[in-house]
Amino acid sequence: QVQLVESGGGQVQPGGSLRLSCAASGNIFSISTMAWYRQGPGKQRELVAESAGTTNYADSVKGRFTVSRDNAKNTLYLQMNSLKPEDTAVYYCYFAVQSRSWGPWSAYWGQGTQVTVSS
Repeated sequence: QVQLVESGGGQVQPGGSLRLSCAASGNIFSISTMAWYRQGPGKQRELVAESAGTTNYADSVKGRFTVSRDNAKNTLYLQMNSLKPEDTAVYYCYFAVQSRSWGPWSAYWGQGTQVTVSS
């Protein structure tokens, strides 16, 4: 089994910055896709950024957010700059994990961390 633990959320004023982290532990052989999703109040969950060999961002965060990963630590990061009120959401990390060589790939989600952007 694999667990994803998120941290780094909080309250920040518009224009501020936050850095989210998501660390995986458990039976991990390999991680392919790592991604961040978010779900704002009254909104559907959306893909924010992903790292899967290359990086991809939602148009709404391009130029402001940067996703990175530390494979040795099984950790995913999201640097969020120039935050806007519309960035307010619960942010969830997602990993596609292979627990052993030649084993199947499974999807895992973090518990979510609240990001609130307000003055």
